[in-house]
Amino acid sequence: QVQLVESGGGLVQAGGSLRLSCAASGRTFSSYAMGWFRQAPGKERDFVAGISRSGVSTWYADSVKGRFTISRDNAKNTVSLQMNSLKPEDTAVYYCAADFTSYRRTVHDYSYWGQGTQVTVSS
Repeated sequence: QVQLVESGGGLVQAGGSLRLSCAASGRTFSSYAMGWFRQAPGKERDFVAGISRSGVSTWYADSVKGRFTISRDNAKNTVSLQMNSLKPEDTAVYYCAADFTSYRRTVHDYSYWGQGTQVTVSS
């Protein structure tokens, strides 16, 4: 089992950048593929980015490809999401998630979730 805590959210102007972090507890962090999801008010929770257990493989939603970068540090039990060229439509609560299997893109594929961090992009 793993516990996840996100941080780094905030208010930023369009075109700006933010870096989200997710700290994981437990000694088996490297056993989990990690993902970032987001949920805007009144909308479903959507996949944003994923990274394999080793960090070698990454996958992204088309809406963020080229703007967002996911990375992980298994020695520090952290996964990050660097978000550049932010747009108002990126406004959402961002969630970190973990599961044993890589390349997953749906909410139901991930077993463990953080509490979320708010990202607001003003126009």
